[in-house]
Amino acid sequence: MKRIASIAVLLGLTFATGAALAHDDAYLDTQKAPNGGQLRMAGPYHYELVVVKGVNDVKENPVVVYVTDHAGQKVPTAGASGTATILAGKLKATATLQPDGDNRMKGVAKYVSSPDMKVVVSVTLAGKQTEQARFTPIVVAKDTHTDHKH
Repeated sequence: MKRIASIAVLLGLTFATGAALAHDDAYLDTQKAPNGGQLRMAGPYHYELVVVKGVNDVKENPVVVYVTDHAGQKVPTAGASGTATILAGKLKATATLQPDGDNRMKGVAKYVSSPDMKVVVSVTLAGKQTEQARFTPIVVAKDTHTDHKH
């Protein structure tokens, strides 16, 4: 009976630790993304979305997504496919994402970089299930360190 109780405690601690290590959007917005984009969780991965900022006219612009694991290690995108659906103002555009070396997916779409921009990224890595993440790439994350005094 003691052995079952010990196993139950260990399992409980394992799952509690996993939940504590999960990164929500608010936490990821406090992290500096390696490529200057916005980070989001997508299942067992982190996606970093990089869009062109400061674009006021609708024109074709690149859309780039970097894929890493939760430790920040590059996840190869060879054989992957994906899309980035962009909503900005009254416009909707979709970029087809293709592998573009290492852990990078790239496509193009016609968009403006308005503050209300929202992007839904779906990526299917080779042999894996599709993972999805939602971004607000133009919204500047609040610096949580400046709202208090030392």
